[in-house]
Amino acid sequence: QVQLVESGGGSVQVGGSLSLSCASSGRTISVYIMGWFRQAPGKEREFVAGINWSGGIRNYADSVKGRFTISRDNAKSTVYLQMNSLKPEDTAVYYCAVAKLAYSNRVPLGPAEYGSWGQGTQVTVSS
Repeated sequence: QVQLVESGGGSVQVGGSLSLSCASSGRTISVYIMGWFRQAPGKEREFVAGINWSGGIRNYADSVKGRFTISRDNAKSTVYLQMNSLKPEDTAVYYCAVAKLAYSNRVPLGPAEYGSWGQGTQVTVSS
């Protein structure tokens, strides 16, 4: 079993930046796709970004393309999400998650394809 802990959330103004981290412990995540999701009040959890086990394949939601960057450091068992040019609609609780399949190069978009989740970190963007 893997445990995930997100950090780096906070409050920023429009156009600002935040860097989220997701540290893992327990079972190694180095062979699994990792994803970032977010959930705003009253809305469903949505895919933000995903990265395959080697870091060579990345997938982003259209709403964050060009602004967010996902990366990973398998030696540190950590996944990152760099968020730039933040908008009020980016306000949400951000979660990292481990995909259920190992060694896959297909980044799944649905929450059901991820098996372990962190507790989330709040990101608030104000105008």
